[in-house]
Amino acid sequence: MPKGPNHVRWIIVAGAIVLIAILAYSTYQQTEKEFEVCVSFKGASQCATARGSTVEQAIRSAQDIDCSSLANGRDELMVCTGTAPASVREIR
Repeated sequence: MPKGPNHVRWIIVAGAIVLIAILAYSTYQQTEKEFEVCVSFKGASQCATARGSTVEQAIRSAQDIDCSSLANGRDELMVCTGTAPASVREIR
């Protein structure tokens, strides 16, 4: 029996619903942890918050944000990101 246009529409709708559910789930998993990280570099301090799927990822992202504000140039950015944060606080 040939499939009519209604069957194709239902398949497309079902596929779209599954895709949206997968995207929503993966987005939630990526933003599970949130931290505030403060960095001191060359006498200046900066604090930023970031989210990540792991603790390490969230802290690293926040530190990268801090260092991008504090460092001048690529060389300083590398030194800053290699420095331990002054403080780390879990937000959620």
